[in-house]
Amino acid sequence: MIEEDLEVAIKVVVVGNGAVGKSSMIRRYCKGVYTQDYKKTIGVDFLEREIEVDDDNVRLMVWDTAGQEEFDSITKAYYRGAQVCVLAFSTTDKDSFDAIERWKNKVEAECGAIVMVVVQNKIDLIDESAVSAEDVEALTKRLKLHLFRTSVKENFNIDEVFLYLSRKFLSQQRKEATERAQNQQPTSSLAQIFTSSIDNLDKAGHKDNANGKLKTNEEKSFKIKPTKERVQRKHRPFCALL
Repeated sequence: MIEEDLEVAIKVVVVGNGAVGKSSMIRRYCKGVYTQDYKKTIGVDFLEREIEVDDDNVRLMVWDTAGQEEFDSITKAYYRGAQVCVLAFSTTDKDSFDAIERWKNKVEAECGAIVMVVVQNKIDLIDESAVSAEDVEALTKRLKLHLFRTSVKENFNIDEVFLYLSRKFLSQQRKEATERAQNQQPTSSLAQIFTSSIDNLDKAGHKDNANGKLKTNEEKSFKIKPTKERVQRKHRPFCALL
């Protein structure tokens, strides 16, 4: 029998303010193409890519979400079921940096605590930076999230972002599976038989009237009443005197 490779499917949501490069990042990663033309995402978009992560076949389903508040009611519904998340901001946009924690809270409100990473995009425009490296590192340290500095234009660190997310998710899944297995303590069939026997003995036991202790088999006594068939009368000899 040929063993089929099992594929792990991971839903990824990429969130952040508008114009930070979310759509460009996803297209670069999933299709290998880049365009400088900016086109606002209306609602959500979806692309996917299959990769191999440490001998595991992984299919990443990457959801691109609109960054404008007017689309919040639409995009929130697509957060549900996400297993990993990219929180993206632009090096040249201070507002997008300030909004990172708000985006994190939005996703967690729908998905709970999932694997996340902070991405500082447009690092090729570092000379025009609106945020300091110290502020970025302080934020990620406070949120306890890993930071990637990327450039979609230069295709810098893009693959590494999604590889990191995939590995972290798979590692978390293995850890949870191990903990579930350790918490389960199945009773062996022999132990079940022994326990059942003890229970039956307790139910069928007889207590000594004097001290209330359970009698063992050796201490138990049985009286058998003789039946009529078992009784044989002894006949005395009859002697006649002549």
